[in-house]
Amino acid sequence: EPGLTQVVVGDTTYGVWQEEVYQLWLDVETLFQLREALDQNSLRVAEIDRGLRDFTLIVDFELPREQMLATVRACRERLAPLLDCANGSTTPVMFAFGHSHIDVAWLWHLAETERKMGRTMATQLALMAEYPEYKFLQSQPHLYQMLHQRYPDIYARVKEAVGAGQFIPEGGAWVEPDTNITGGESLIRQFIHGKRFFRDEFGVDCETLWLPDVFGYSGALPQIMRGCGVKYFSTQKIFWAYHGGDPFPYNTFIWEGIDGSEVYVHLHNDYNARIDVSSVIGRWNERVQKDGFSTRLYPFGHGDGGGGPTRDHLEFARRLRNLEGAPQVRITAPQEYFADQEATGWPQERYVGELYFQCHRGVLTSQARTKKGNRRSEFALRRAELWGVAAHALAGHAFSAATLERAWKGVLLNQFHDILPGSSIGRVYEEAEALYAEVISEADCAANAAASSLVKGAEALTIFNDLSWQRRGLVALPAGFAGAKDASGAEVPVQAIGGDVYAEALVPSCGWTTLWPDKAAPVENELRATPRLLENSLLRATFNDRGEITSLVDKQDPLGELAAGPGNRFEMFRDVPSRFDAWDIDSMYEQTPVDLDGPATIEVVSEGPLVAVLRISRTLHNSTMVQEVSLAKGSRRLDFRTTIDWQERHKLLKVAFPVRLHTDEALHEIQFGYIKRPNHRSRPFDADRFEVPNHKWTALIEENRGCAVLNDCKYGVDVVGNTIKLTLLKSALAPDMHADQGEQTFTYALYVWQGPFVDSDVVREGYE
Repeated sequence: EPGLTQVVVGDTTYGVWQEEVYQLWLDVETLFQLREALDQNSLRVAEIDRGLRDFTLIVDFELPREQMLATVRACRERLAPLLDCANGSTTPVMFAFGHSHIDVAWLWHLAETERKMGRTMATQLALMAEYPEYKFLQSQPHLYQMLHQRYPDIYARVKEAVGAGQFIPEGGAWVEPDTNITGGESLIRQFIHGKRFFRDEFGVDCETLWLPDVFGYSGALPQIMRGCGVKYFSTQKIFWAYHGGDPFPYNTFIWEGIDGSEVYVHLHNDYNARIDVSSVIGRWNERVQKDGFSTRLYPFGHGDGGGGPTRDHLEFARRLRNLEGAPQVRITAPQEYFADQEATGWPQERYVGELYFQCHRGVLTSQARTKKGNRRSEFALRRAELWGVAAHALAGHAFSAATLERAWKGVLLNQFHDILPGSSIGRVYEEAEALYAEVISEADCAANAAASSLVKGAEALTIFNDLSWQRRGLVALPAGFAGAKDASGAEVPVQAIGGDVYAEALVPSCGWTTLWPDKAAPVENELRATPRLLENSLLRATFNDRGEITSLVDKQDPLGELAAGPGNRFEMFRDVPSRFDAWDIDSMYEQTPVDLDGPATIEVVSEGPLVAVLRISRTLHNSTMVQEVSLAKGSRRLDFRTTIDWQERHKLLKVAFPVRLHTDEALHEIQFGYIKRPNHRSRPFDADRFEVPNHKWTALIEENRGCAVLNDCKYGVDVVGNTIKLTLLKSALAPDMHADQGEQTFTYALYVWQGPFVDSDVVREGYE
């Protein structure tokens, strides 16, 4: 085309502006931006002004081509002294590197990501050939694996560039995962498989966790990182606070996790940055911490959908190596930044606990089926590995770490921070749910094969308990069993529910027990069940005509009544976030309640003797719900097994349990422990945590008693005062306008106890 010159790099031909004119334009642009950034009274500005004025006098673009280019060359000579002015010894340094954040899936599906990876890596390799000083970071092993499978020739060139020091494989994890919803064992697997890939493929031992776009960071992460040999962490997302909030106070600091583990953190500000003069100066000036450091990380290039840096980025970087008035730009790998800062001395600023993200609270709930698939897959793989290892040791069963590696990597893939959080298009969730089904099937087959190798053929039922404590529970007996007896010949309590017979089995820790067919034994019934009542020897729950708990009496509590208002109370709200639909829950949602006052139909399903069950059926706005509420013999736990045909748009559904407990904080389970958060809104940061993550339970406790809401697949919760509200469903319309429509199944529970928290068994009840 007119005005373009062909430039050949390797086997690729590019069209660029006439090189000398292009170079002059970049020189002038650099000086214009530097002039705007400098103090208007400085001598330097006057010098730049004279140079730019001379530029307008020297260059004549209307001359014939060769004469015009001669004026361009003359002008570049005139501007060279200005561009050659160097900084002093106290100038801040930007440790810069090329970067292209590629979401593994988001507004595109996985197959498109493969193509994005191919295009992006080919572009960056071409730039490396043209700019020998250029270095580029790609952090996710799964993307490298995609590249290897789809474009092996490009992958081979990437490996060569790694060897030459231009391509930087660093990031720590298999993908850039969500860290609030992902289970602790899964986060460890992210590091195990991520670090192993980088070591085996590139000979690199990763020490940096690179998560520029993840939506909050668990307080358990420092412990997990340290245990996996990763001591540095960088992100930029924590600075997002587009609806206000408490500004994060640090850029470079020590992060202390819930167990006291420490990691070193640097927060950059943008993973898709430009690298012109105004951007680099602005990046230094926008730091929130003024003391203790003089260097920053500076990733630059187009991202989210790939692309990476262009020639403009790299030409500006060359001019900014040591340009007076601007921070020095040093093209290097991020680990060199951390090493330099460590050698200088790490600032002593310390942040303790979770790095709570003051946006994107809706991702704890969006795409409920995917979150359920994650929880079920994590437990299925744990179960399969436990019995696989036991069967290998005890019976020579064929099992190794490789048996379930593919299944584990499927779970790790789905934990990417735009898949598991629920912020992608519909096709992504079709693929994610299909992958979870494969993982669960593969894990169940492995567990069943291992368990089968541990039992001998007999007309008996062997029950396995993969939890690390003795467990008592109901198990459906096979056809032909009217009752059952255990290994000692003692009759086992049984109960018929519907057309099935259930036995109460006591199974040892990480072990198994066998039941043989026998006659049904009589069992004394301590349970009571009416359409308004469930009662056992410990608890008595009374229900109103909406299926809400109006009274909950702990018979061992001197204070008796625990309910402070209707419990199992469903609350629906309009949910129309002002910025990001699937990502956010805005603080004003509480001001837009939806009427759910219609009555329920309540019937008795079972009156005991092992479990009493009520069935509650009701309409929730445009949706229908059926719930089986159960109370087992000798249990302190009310279970709510729930099925909802969800037909809402832009609605949020919660279930509330107000209790007569007074405390100023709630306990929320996270990976390998729990975190305390305020249950009041006294300060802005307290109020801003109006929706927070939990795993299997959230609890309110006093000195010698407490109450917890447990769940089998929900992650969002809020606690204000004495009320725990578990978030159940959210019906966003973007980017998936059919998100969560149709049948949803889940179970939550209310658990109460007497005595200190350490003896409460709430952790075990959550697992069960």
